[in-house]
Amino acid sequence: MFSVGIINAQEINWLSFNEALELQKTAPKKIMMDAYTNWCGPCKMLDKNTFQNKDVAAYVNENYYAVKFDAEGPESITYQGTTYGNPNYDEAKKNRRNGVHEFTRALGVDAYPTIVFLDEDAQVIAPVRGYQQPQQLEVYLKLFHSDKYKELQTQESANAYFESFVPEFVE
Repeated sequence: MFSVGIINAQEINWLSFNEALELQKTAPKKIMMDAYTNWCGPCKMLDKNTFQNKDVAAYVNENYYAVKFDAEGPESITYQGTTYGNPNYDEAKKNRRNGVHEFTRALGVDAYPTIVFLDEDAQVIAPVRGYQQPQQLEVYLKLFHSDKYKELQTQESANAYFESFVPEFVE
C-alpha cells in the first residue's frame, strides 16, 4: 500500500550558489539561499517542516533558484569578482561548530538559519533570519518574487503589507 504523502511529495531542487549564478546568465531568476549549518537545530526544522512542504517546494521550484549553502562549509564561491572560502574549516569538525565561511560574513549572515534572497542580478535583496513556518516563508517568497518589496518605502507600508497578506500555503 502506498502512502499518499510519499506519492505527492515534492522536493526543492537545490543547487550550489555557483550553479545558480551560472543559470542566471541564461535564464534570470531570483535566488533563495538557505544559509545553514550541520549542527543547527532550527535549520533541521526548516528542512523538515518548511522546505518539505509541498506548497513551499512547488513555489520555490517555479520561481527561484534554490541554493543550499553550508555557512561553515569548505565550498569555494566566486561572487562579484571575489573568491570566498573558509580558511578555518576543519574537516574533523564537519558535523559541529566550525570556522565561519568568508561568504557568510560577506552576506552579513550572523544567525542560522538565514534565508538570503537575491535578485536576478545576484544582488542581495534581504536576509530573513530564523526558522520560518511555511506560511511565514510564503509572505517573503511572494513579496520578493513579485518585486512588491520595491514599493515598501516606509515601515508603515511594510507593516500594512504584512498585515494584509493572506496566506495560501497549507501548513
